[in-house]
Amino acid sequence: METKFEKTTFAKRLRTMLKVDFKRMFTMPMVYIMAAVSFALPILILVMTSTMGGADPNTGEEAAAMFTNVWQAISSVSGGESADMSMDLTTMCNMNLMYFMIAVLVCVFTAEDFRSGYAKNLFTVRSKKVDYVFSKTLVCFVGGAIMMLAYFIGAMIGGAIAGLPFTMTGFNAGGIVACLFSKIFLVMAFVAIFLTFALVAKQRTWLSILLACGVGAFMFMMIPMMTPLNANFIHVIMTLAGGAIFAVGLGAISNVILNKTSLV
Repeated sequence: METKFEKTTFAKRLRTMLKVDFKRMFTMPMVYIMAAVSFALPILILVMTSTMGGADPNTGEEAAAMFTNVWQAISSVSGGESADMSMDLTTMCNMNLMYFMIAVLVCVFTAEDFRSGYAKNLFTVRSKKVDYVFSKTLVCFVGGAIMMLAYFIGAMIGGAIAGLPFTMTGFNAGGIVACLFSKIFLVMAFVAIFLTFALVAKQRTWLSILLACGVGAFMFMMIPMMTPLNANFIHVIMTLAGGAIFAVGLGAISNVILNKTSLV
């Protein structure tokens, strides 16, 4: 009787890795803590900045509020008062801050694999490195998307508590939906970048976070242009395509890094 061995395809191996990585991520307290922080952050920002008004004792003039409506906590309007390349407080203290928190998520989650010996054991036993890279990219993308959604919900609640208006000037509800999807799809590109540095640093979490946040800061000014409040279908497609290109391109580089460097 002839024994037949079932061929293991990339899709089957990836499904197995995804099951393991999703289980590992969602049994770690860190992902829930970071989601809770993402939810609480906009509430604190909007409520605290709404109490910073009052008259200047020297001039007697009323100080301008940092946020004049809730949507500024999400993004800015392309071509509006906040220019695409300008960096004011509302541009810096909005949803774009989440990309730096996602960097921490990716770096800590990846470093734990190398610190615990899980990655070395995994590659020794069966899995190919390309499976690991794409699985980590997809799982961290889901984690990042959850953080983005948590921030959005927190911003809506924080705006209501702070008594800020929900008026839409220069954009509409469709633009907000497109903006949110664009920001979520852009997470894929940033995850691919952060994962590459995390694999360079391996168990050295501090180094991976430093490198990832450094590159994130360099790209920070590009985010408002790609994900404005008056976004449309083109912005969604561009961020989706860009995220896929970064995931594949940097995924290949990450695979080379794992193949050419020590796993400890």
